[in-house]
Amino acid sequence: MLKDKIIVYTSGTFDMFHYNHLKMINYARSLGDILIVGVSTDELVSSYKEKPIIPFNERLQIIEALKTPDIVIPQRTLDHTEIIKKLNIDAFVVGDDWVGKYDYLKDFGVQVFYFPYGSGISSSSLKKTIYNSYESSLLKERNAKPETIKGYKIKR
Repeated sequence: MLKDKIIVYTSGTFDMFHYNHLKMINYARSLGDILIVGVSTDELVSSYKEKPIIPFNERLQIIEALKTPDIVIPQRTLDHTEIIKKLNIDAFVVGDDWVGKYDYLKDFGVQVFYFPYGSGISSSSLKKTIYNSYESSLLKERNAKPETIKGYKIKR
């Protein structure tokens, strides 16, 4: 706590920013007085899953444009020990797809909240939907029979 202020930290990739990202950031904001949001760098994300579609600098600017965060910083590691100590974090919020991963922060007196995304939208589901739509379009295109060849109409 900093002069009776509760400092909350949340972090994520925030690729293809969507409603569940916004809900988690707003939830984190509701838990304290100062909200710090960490945006994972492309290098960090690439260390445990596919590289984000939206480049790091653009994802950072999207989060900075929100009214909710007080501070937006790059996140370069999944180990939050140093960030917690340096920034005097009181609470940490992360999506429930990471349940248990950050329980070690409790040893530093940090309250850990795993935000329930619930069913619905995620960056991964968006990517899959876009890919499937694109693949379907390609398949239709490959199976389509041309109406003309070199300007001559084909009789069927």
